[in-house]
Amino acid sequence: MRPDELLTLPDDLPVPEDDGAADHLPGMALPPVALPGTDDAEVRLDTLPGRTVVFAYPRTARPGEEIPGGTEEWNAIPGARGCSLEARAFAVSHERLRALGPAVYGLSTQGTGYQRELVERLELPFTVLSDERLELTRALRLPTFEVEGMTLLKRLTMVIAGGRVEHVFYPVFPPDRAADEVVAWLER
Repeated sequence: MRPDELLTLPDDLPVPEDDGAADHLPGMALPPVALPGTDDAEVRLDTLPGRTVVFAYPRTARPGEEIPGGTEEWNAIPGARGCSLEARAFAVSHERLRALGPAVYGLSTQGTGYQRELVERLELPFTVLSDERLELTRALRLPTFEVEGMTLLKRLTMVIAGGRVEHVFYPVFPPDRAADEVVAWLER
């Protein structure tokens, strides 16, 4: 994928519909799962104090790298395109979010080594967590889809408080407005 394509969205992307796959999440307790982060620390979301915002996304691509199934197939999957753009939006809104209290984390099923490239390239001010072993995904029954044998997360954002899911944004579209939606919800 060309570098300019990573931070833009085509006009004709299919809009994801709410399939009810996240309806069970509000009120759920987070499991005691330690996830590796791009800062080399492990994070247990069930033990974090205060509020935490976790935005889950399918998969980022590196500049010059082909995305799973190719650009045309990837773009045809509702909600798949825009992961780097969403991460950048959370980076831009990071200070506003932190002023409202919550810590911010990204989450995908990609490995930490792969995720570090995204953190460095976009200069993300937060840690991205890896659920490569799908432990959190399975325990919470997070919505997923399959591409080329990979289990990927559908795009959603969870607000966590006291070890429980307080609120879920799902489906998330367009991804570049996800952080603004979270800020607006927190301000209410």
